[in-house]
Amino acid sequence: MKTFARILCVASLFLAAACGSVEPWVKPYERQNFADPIMALDRDPVSSAYINHVFEAREGARGAVGSHGGGCGCN
Repeated sequence: MKTFARILCVASLFLAAACGSVEPWVKPYERQNFADPIMALDRDPVSSAYINHVFEAREGARGAVGSHGGGCGCN
């Protein structure tokens, strides 16, 4: 039973080492696929951009998101 546990341990170490990779999984020329608008989580990106702008203008005085400017909404 001890030898089976050792073999299982060594096999799991080899499998874990085989999963590691030095180069990135997503190549630079494949990143354009992730920048496709269909991959966005928002159903309406124009509306979401407007809501984010209003939120940043309101919360700019507090520093919630890290945007600059005051809370008045003017740029």
